[in-house]
Amino acid sequence: MRIMERTFREQLFFLLMCLSVLKGDSRYIENNEILKDELYSFFNSELKRETPEEFMYRRPLRCLDMVAVEGRFTFTAERPQLSCAAFFTAEPNEVISVEYDNVDIDCEGGDFITVFDGWVMKGEKFPSSQDHPLALYERYVDYCDSGSLRRTVRSSQNVAMVFFRIHNAGSSFTLTVRKLVNPFPCNVISQAPEGSYTMVNPQQHRNCSFSIIYPVEIDISEFSLGHHDYNNFPKRSAPGCAESGDFVQLLGGNGIDTSKLLPISDLCVSFTGPTHMKVGCDNTVVRMVSSGRFVSRVSFSYRLLDSQDLQTLKLNNVEDFCFNN
Repeated sequence: MRIMERTFREQLFFLLMCLSVLKGDSRYIENNEILKDELYSFFNSELKRETPEEFMYRRPLRCLDMVAVEGRFTFTAERPQLSCAAFFTAEPNEVISVEYDNVDIDCEGGDFITVFDGWVMKGEKFPSSQDHPLALYERYVDYCDSGSLRRTVRSSQNVAMVFFRIHNAGSSFTLTVRKLVNPFPCNVISQAPEGSYTMVNPQQHRNCSFSIIYPVEIDISEFSLGHHDYNNFPKRSAPGCAESGDFVQLLGGNGIDTSKLLPISDLCVSFTGPTHMKVGCDNTVVRMVSSGRFVSRVSFSYRLLDSQDLQTLKLNNVEDFCFNN
């Protein structure tokens, strides 16, 4: 895999972690800086091996960490750690369960451990508030607030985060992480820069996004709305596509909040593809908006753009909003 030149645009993504310092007494870290190249190594490391069934994988949890397997992860503070976060990720068809255990922290002294249902980067959240089933305040679960009443937190999608602040050396806690099958995945962050995926919405009134945090070449091969079939109609939308209530958006930009990304194309008529595009953004998103009246389905494949592809896009002034933002 070629490593693209370091620009601000490329450093925004891929997420292992340089968090900005917490300000004031806020319990929630809203801004952080993530180096893309560091996260590549985590997604391709030994952490992605299968966990043997005969024992549970165990290792220390770091102040800045990425966890891609099930197991028990223990953090022990050697000194005050005031700005820590761990990113958890699973396969697209899985959700993540995080259980608190052996917690020895000083809640009254300002310590906290907070699970967030999704990811937060630079103040932006995935999934966006528009696409997540819970209100934003419900997505934060703080150990000091909930205590023994809620020791296990389950994510709504294949990513989750834990923020924590520890003031005293020797304080510690353990997190038990498990992955559970999600029969109808909705919002997904891709672990890989290439692959294929089919997103299905079984007549539910919700919006679902598949986020690829790389510049990619993408082929949308199929879009269908239940029994309706309009293969003779054009694939690309008219200006009133959003009024149909059921459509697919291709979005691009340099953040993770889909509500802040820019539209590249809308599809609101069933078709069998392909629709082929190269998107030079740090984040390419296939977003399905569903009224709940149909069983919606979209299939696509994607691959990482190499440096030559990106240079060609720049020279041709393609996806200018990605390169200039």
